[in-house]
Amino acid sequence: MEKNFKPNNQKNDKITFTNYLGLCKGCGLCIEYCPVKCISFHKKNTGVYGQPTVSCDVDKCTYCKICERICPDGAILLKKKK
Repeated sequence: MEKNFKPNNQKNDKITFTNYLGLCKGCGLCIEYCPVKCISFHKKNTGVYGQPTVSCDVDKCTYCKICERICPDGAILLKKKK
């Protein structure tokens, strides 16, 4: 299986949520710890072990970055737009 390290971005005018499919193993820790529940499993994208990756509703995201810090594989990156 070929790993896809290209970023999968979701963004709005304030933030960009990036999930690296080749790093995400679909453990769901980011979903569990998100205080506003804006992260969910993606319906189509799969990660490194064939598990569903995650998707973010960036309009609900508060940019707390808990998902980025809790991810054991560094598969999530949040950036604030200037």
